[in-house]
Amino acid sequence: MTCQGHTPNVTKYVLSVLKFTYPTLFQGWQTLIGGLLLHISWKLGWVEINSNSRAKVLAWLPSSMLFVGIIYAGSRALSKLSIPVFFTLHNASEVIVCLYQKCISKELISSSKIWSAVFLLVAAGCLPFYDSQFDQAGYFWAAIHLFCVGSYKILHKAWKSNMLSDIDQQYLNYIFSVVLLAFASHPTGDLFSVLEFPFLYFYRFHTSCCASGFLGFFLMLSSVKLKNNMAPAQHTAWIFFAKVMTAGFSIFLFDTVLDVAMVACLLLGGLGEALLVYSERTST
Repeated sequence: MTCQGHTPNVTKYVLSVLKFTYPTLFQGWQTLIGGLLLHISWKLGWVEINSNSRAKVLAWLPSSMLFVGIIYAGSRALSKLSIPVFFTLHNASEVIVCLYQKCISKELISSSKIWSAVFLLVAAGCLPFYDSQFDQAGYFWAAIHLFCVGSYKILHKAWKSNMLSDIDQQYLNYIFSVVLLAFASHPTGDLFSVLEFPFLYFYRFHTSCCASGFLGFFLMLSSVKLKNNMAPAQHTAWIFFAKVMTAGFSIFLFDTVLDVAMVACLLLGGLGEALLVYSERTST
């Protein structure tokens, strides 16, 4: 649930077109809206939140710190990279999970999942050499993003048996993110630099920020509902389909330069994720 909570096309518009490059404020706003809407939904009885156990909350804090790393680094990367490239690099986080399962937890991994990790790694490794819109800072932040995503998934699986529900986890992630990003906005310079943003009082900027926050929340909530009412393989397949559709639409919405080698890398990454979906189906 590390990517599903975002609305990439709307976020990309704010970050790249309007050039609102103040991630502590932008992600702080998104998580504030998400946290408030989730709290309201809880009070209205639409969702159930049980995060009263101090031990479980404290145990989840490392994951919440990784969540902040995911959204902060992801925001910095998405402002520099196209959405298909960002998704391909994001998906490479499965390589970290696969290495952990194979080398540390000594789990039995299917051949399809191993090949999936290989394809994802090759696709992500080749992209910087064939991306005509290559941006060093973008790839740097994408690398941090995928490391945080992979570590988050590992912690999530490690604590799955005795931890909080997905809604509880997201509620704590929202709270922790708002607090940490609010404190980080001053030392990063975002708090005062934003006053120089040329579209600060522009209605399209306000509309896009609101849309990103609200749509991100409803996307997260829909993903949790689907996850709870579907088999894991079906949920993974729906997420894969949503990514393909989002990446496809983004090509027409934003300036994306593609050539044969670039398309081959993206298709290889797509094949890797498709194999991951297949491995989920065969393991259930």
